[in-house]
Amino acid sequence: MRPPKPEPRPDRVSLWRHLRLFRQDILSAQPARLYRAWMAEFRTPFFRSYLCNDPALVARVLVERSDDFPKSNRIREGLAPLLGNSVFVTNGAVWKRQRRIIDPAFEGGRLRDTFPAMVAAGQGAVARLPEGVVEVEEEMSHAAADVIFRTLFSIPIEHELATAVFHEFRAYQRSQPILNLAAFLPLPRWVPRFHRRATKRAAAAIRALITRLCEARAAEIAAGTAPDDLATKIMTTPDPLSGERFTTAEMGDQVAIFFLAGHETSASALAWALYLLALHPQVQERVAAEGATLGESPEFSAISRLKYTRDVFREVLRLYPPVPMMVRENTCPEGMRDRPVAPGAQIVLSPWHLHRHERIWDRPDDFDPDRWQTEENRACARDAFIPFSAGPRVCTGAGFAMVEGPLLLAQLAAAFRFERAGEDPVPVAHLTVRARDGIRLRVTRR
Repeated sequence: MRPPKPEPRPDRVSLWRHLRLFRQDILSAQPARLYRAWMAEFRTPFFRSYLCNDPALVARVLVERSDDFPKSNRIREGLAPLLGNSVFVTNGAVWKRQRRIIDPAFEGGRLRDTFPAMVAAGQGAVARLPEGVVEVEEEMSHAAADVIFRTLFSIPIEHELATAVFHEFRAYQRSQPILNLAAFLPLPRWVPRFHRRATKRAAAAIRALITRLCEARAAEIAAGTAPDDLATKIMTTPDPLSGERFTTAEMGDQVAIFFLAGHETSASALAWALYLLALHPQVQERVAAEGATLGESPEFSAISRLKYTRDVFREVLRLYPPVPMMVRENTCPEGMRDRPVAPGAQIVLSPWHLHRHERIWDRPDDFDPDRWQTEENRACARDAFIPFSAGPRVCTGAGFAMVEGPLLLAQLAAAFRFERAGEDPVPVAHLTVRARDGIRLRVTRR
């Protein structure tokens, strides 16, 4: 990593201008200085917000003193109708209890158990993908949803309830504003919160369907007929401290975030991955060659043969991190880069800026999977690569995603050739980093 350059004061940026630009086009419309600044201060008459790109500050907030920087309760504002009291939005003792129950389901040994379901979902994606000019974001959403349902509930996307959840979630996505401003604006508690009618309807429909799935699984567990999948593991795991398990209602909250986080983020990463393969045919051919070694029924050990594909997927996550920004709230008086930060300030950690930071990465905007083979860039990754967050709140499904992503990418590249078709996509911040008008590629079977 290049040595930091001295910077006496954090940059000051109008928050209103920043949010307006962020809503339009987070790649090309961001002020260029935010990709060089170690910290930027956003001022309004009501509060302060700080964008932290300094790796030392990121480590302080996420790793070293995470309890002092809880997830902002304003994250709940836009997502509460869908996520309820899920592990994504809770803090403190509630969050710690939830993680104690959830984390064992995603340990290394469980990934081996879920691998056949991932393989089947990838084969399903290959079978469904048409030739010609294809909008690949929608196709990758379908594939990622299939992975979630097969690994979580042992049902394919074609199952009646799985199909219904998938279609309702598409409606939910379309009804969501591009950027959840509530995560950035600290409205007083007495100000009424409004959600779009379509958003509330879609969230209620998703929750009702998820409840049906959880109730059915609870009955199977009671009868001793439940399959050994992620849902069964989570629902039967007691909290090691209290001995309590999730209630069916609590499990519904967790399933909602598993679907949102596990499906939406993977779909985003896979779609951008296919786009980058289309732009770089030589990279695509190397991925296809690795995918061809998998065979029809690969064992879990086959993932070790996808070394280059894994680097490709890492590079995709660097350039197009599915979650572009994370918000934490400062609870203690702080000093950050010689600037006093009062309690209640919003601390914004942006993988989007951090992963493209000009003082950290060599050629930050270039797509170069080979960079992951150098010690210099591996050192950068240790300090400034956080697609799954970091520290105690690191995404519990990070290992799952790093098996699923390279596997499906290799399967698709081995079966098809992808080429540009039309204008290049423009990234915008929906629930994840998506293309403003979709990603259209020309698809031909090999």
